[in-house]
Amino acid sequence: MGKISQYFSLVTFSHTIFAMPFALIGYVYALTSTGTPFEWLLLVEILLCMVFARNAAMGFNRWADRKIDAMNPRTAGREIPSGKITPRAGLIFVIINSAAFIVTTAFINRLAFMLSPIALIVALGYSLTKRFTALAHIVLGLTLAIAPVGAYIAVTGTISLIPLILALAVLTWTGGFDILYSLQDAEFDRRHNLHSIPARFSPKGAVGISIALHIVTVIAVAVIGRYYGGGILYWIGATVFIAMLVVQHFVFTPTKTRRIASSFGLINGITSVGYAVFFIADMLS
Repeated sequence: MGKISQYFSLVTFSHTIFAMPFALIGYVYALTSTGTPFEWLLLVEILLCMVFARNAAMGFNRWADRKIDAMNPRTAGREIPSGKITPRAGLIFVIINSAAFIVTTAFINRLAFMLSPIALIVALGYSLTKRFTALAHIVLGLTLAIAPVGAYIAVTGTISLIPLILALAVLTWTGGFDILYSLQDAEFDRRHNLHSIPARFSPKGAVGISIALHIVTVIAVAVIGRYYGGGILYWIGATVFIAMLVVQHFVFTPTKTRRIASSFGLINGITSVGYAVFFIADMLS
């Protein structure tokens, strides 16, 4: 059990809560908008795809960044640089989860299977982007934005507008909060020639870009409510989502980076789960 817990820690499994609620939104929207009957097996397959893809992405991130993590006091205690998991074992973990993801999509439908290598390339490729572009935050957002679209495809075998707008909301929400998270490492990134918005711009400039991305998130959430025809429950969820975005910008500032590690997961978990619970309840009501 100890070894298993180390792999859970390796991929920060608790952070699955960021993308999983949006996959469930995409899944329920696909069922309710097309009249597709509920199937437990398909739901399990979607959840497995989420877990396998995220395990592969985070495992590859930890493997690719093992030397960088070892130099950063904040990350030196992670499983690979600290020796709890060997680089070889970490890479094997990535390969197993990547293969499991692709195989699982093959049981869903043809389009999901055909798109699975592209999704995997995006998910794994994110880990390399900070070596050459400050837009790494946006690429991270894209990896999470795949979730609602992928879930919709799993049910219908097609793509629809609402999941795409939801993907935009996820992309900008994630990109914005990752910029705030990266405030912790701005100086380290500059010294080691790593690229991020906080490293490239002033702290205020980075926060300004984060706010701009979150404004797009708010617009996307409002457009979804209007286009989907959301009821009172939807708008309660949207209010929770927007309120938590505002909270982030009061809690995570350039002068309060120590707060990030302790409350980052909680705040963004409330954001995603709160929105999903009310959105799904609205669709099922």
